Amino acid sequence: MADLFALKDCALITIATGERVHNLRELRDRLMKTERGIMYYHFWDAILRPRFVDPEYQNDFAAWAYHELHDRRLAEKLAIINPTDYEFMDDLRQKLIDVIEERMDELGFVPVAEVAHPFFFIRSQIVVFDTNIRVSTPEELSESIPRISVSSIFYHFIDSRRRTASGKDDFSEWLLNFGPECASLAEEIASIDPYFNTLLELRDQLSLVFARHLGKGGAE
Repeated sequence: MADLFALKDCALITIATGERVHNLRELRDRLMKTERGIMYYHFWDAILRPRFVDPEYQNDFAAWAYHELHDRRLAEKLAIINPTDYEFMDDLRQKLIDVIEERMDELGFVPVAEVAHPFFFIRSQIVVFDTNIRVSTPEELSESIPRISVSSIFYHFIDSRRRTASGKDDFSEWLLNFGPECASLAEEIASIDPYFNTLLELRDQLSLVFARHLGKGGAE
């Protein structure tokens, strides 16, 4: 018998490091010694931060390259980096550095003039709340998914990947406790790419997957 699934919610507390960079060379140099938590914030936490419109570029580095450095080519190369491809933050950081150095070589020189808005390095802390919602079956979880907040989706489907030993989301991990009948459901949920989607889109995708396998809940 699987334990009850405790649905949680979360909020971000952003913490300024006091460090900033003004050009591409400074960005490369700072990344060589940046903390893993800072990398996580600028790639993953951007998904949870409130905003009026969807960003043109998914991570903060790509957005800054486009809007402040006015380097569309670099911005596009940074934007296609998918952090889910990297098990460790250090590997993700190295990929970022490699892309920047490649662009610096292409340019042949790097402007050192300061931009109007420097890149501020920020880290964050996640505060977790208990929703007091407990589910005991996959069907009950299916019915809950369309109704929970997007920040709850972030906690259980994205942030969970650095908490679980398998590196998977909480939903698919819990469903595996129900044996072979839920194995395909868990597998399809785990295969959803959490990065190139908004949290609203992720919630809709999860709802549809649950509905397809269980025949209710997500189709409401």
